[in-house]
Amino acid sequence: MTIPASFIQELIARADVVEIVGRYVQLKKAGANFMGLCPFHGEKSPSFSVSPTKQFYHCFGCGAHGNAIGFLMEHAGMGFVEAVHDLAGQYGLQVPEDDASPAERARAASQRQKQATLTDVLEKAGDAFRKHLRQAPGAIDYLKGRGVSGEIAKQFGIGYAPPGWRTLAGVFPDYEDPLLAESGLVIVNTEDGQVEASEAKRYDRFRDRVMFPIRNVKGECIGFGGRVLGDEKPKYLNSPETPVFSKGRELYGLYEARAAFRDRGYALVTEGYMDVVALAQLGFPNAVATLGTACTTEHVQKLFRFTESVVFSFDGDAAGRRAARKALDGAMPYATDTRSIKFLFLPAEHDPDSFIREFGAEAFARFVQEATPLSRFMIEAAREGCDLGTAEGRAHMSSKVRPLWSALPDGALKRQLLSEIATLVQLDAAALSDLWATAAAPRGGGASRQAERSQERPPDDDGYFPEPPVYEERERYYENDSKKRPFNKRFGRKEPPREPMRGRSQPLSRPDIAVRLLLANMAQWEPLSHEVHLMLCELPGPHGALFTWLDSQLHEHGAQPWAALREGMRGQEFEALADKLMTASEGGAPVDPEASENDLLAEAARELGSVLDFMLDDRLKFQQSEAIAAVGKDPKALERYKALEARRLELRARMRPKTV
Repeated sequence: MTIPASFIQELIARADVVEIVGRYVQLKKAGANFMGLCPFHGEKSPSFSVSPTKQFYHCFGCGAHGNAIGFLMEHAGMGFVEAVHDLAGQYGLQVPEDDASPAERARAASQRQKQATLTDVLEKAGDAFRKHLRQAPGAIDYLKGRGVSGEIAKQFGIGYAPPGWRTLAGVFPDYEDPLLAESGLVIVNTEDGQVEASEAKRYDRFRDRVMFPIRNVKGECIGFGGRVLGDEKPKYLNSPETPVFSKGRELYGLYEARAAFRDRGYALVTEGYMDVVALAQLGFPNAVATLGTACTTEHVQKLFRFTESVVFSFDGDAAGRRAARKALDGAMPYATDTRSIKFLFLPAEHDPDSFIREFGAEAFARFVQEATPLSRFMIEAAREGCDLGTAEGRAHMSSKVRPLWSALPDGALKRQLLSEIATLVQLDAAALSDLWATAAAPRGGGASRQAERSQERPPDDDGYFPEPPVYEERERYYENDSKKRPFNKRFGRKEPPREPMRGRSQPLSRPDIAVRLLLANMAQWEPLSHEVHLMLCELPGPHGALFTWLDSQLHEHGAQPWAALREGMRGQEFEALADKLMTASEGGAPVDPEASENDLLAEAARELGSVLDFMLDDRLKFQQSEAIAAVGKDPKALERYKALEARRLELRARMRPKTV
């Protein structure tokens, strides 16, 4: 949604940055300002200043600065919209939602109220579990046996759920309250639907277990993990999925470890609650753990809000290797040239706790430093089971590594790995890229359509067609079937019937197509490379201005639907261009009514990639011309030309039409 700038200004003016920062940092009055230890880097002398008059914070040590919204984004890892809502809620303000219907606003308000209520219920249960721990010698002995001090137990809010079936009935006056079941604290057994809900048996989910509260980045309790004291199964039990808790998105210990990420320079991802707690006890407070599930892309994305370096720690056994392989899949889309992702494999007989106790913290730190980089682990995972001494083995590895390599963002790392993989499978990089592009091409009618295009329009001097393969297909589609207007899932509207087209209309330009696809699915902007961002933003006229605006909108408000973008661009110089392209009658691509939403999004991504490849090639051509013109004046001009030619060879291998 679009949040008006006037509301943001009002919110910042009303918020007290000293109060907001003071909830996380101990501040002391120092003249007109307040000073404290910077939460964004480790320091012993306070250099973090908060100004109540300017409503601004600034660190003289690391340079961090901003207002109350910026602090919540940087320190709590919130997105812009989430930080605005959080801050507005603290001051009793309603965030304007002009682009939402009354029903949508009511539903959103109800959802926020439900989440706040469930969090209150879970916080109350957590308080009760901590009180029970004081009278539970068995649980205390277990924690002491694992080397957990009272201070660390307090920091993580560890508690204990007694063995009784309805202990929480003494905590909550109404044990029948549906919120207890919805929060995951109570199980309602209806005997497979044979018993009415009002007569169902209710009992506590967690019994005779050490309890680990799971907190979100704001420090709110959203669920629990329980560990048995003996050898009963299951050893660990998590809260179920609820409106406030999703295992695939949350990480245990993230709230406690945020500041340590900056101090230590990396996040350490482990496999269990006790790993996190024990590591904090032993001098590694920068550890987090997944919650009984494989590491997902959402987990990795959340970690990269706080740090540019992540180390995954796994046991060295087969199960640990499988978990690492899943983490690799989740990490690949975020392995940019500026980030570090490593994989640490401990000896099979050790977990992080036992390793540090036997070999010491320094040995573990060295182990972390020497962990396997993502690039090497990707190669190792792909070549496993492949005999590279045979053509069949090399072909098998090529097939296995292609989806991993394709998931990498464009950049130097991806290109270096292409050369390394090509060497291993005994192909040159251009041939391997060409092979993979052929394998990724759609089957079926693609060859016949390509043949039609080759007859209608010959390739240019570089051996590829000068327009992406979309325009003629669109025109033939509407000429041949103009009365059948399917629901256009890509652009979210139903196309009206129209008369057959007269003759051939002027096809949209490549920048026009890029505008349409990115406005229809704004989320496609973020994964694009910096080079492509720069190319689009530097386009002349309204196209460049639109892409520059789109980039700022994504950073400020996150991905938004077209309806919200349409409202936000009113009065802008590119409004007419965007409106024309998004409502033009001739531009809609043919849509298979049976296609799934994921298929349509994937097709849109392929179309966008094709258009951008051609635009990038044009840009490289122009840069080559500049380099040639500079030969004789600039001694490095020829080197630039050769580097640009190498880039164009890679692009052309990806763009050149394939024959079957």
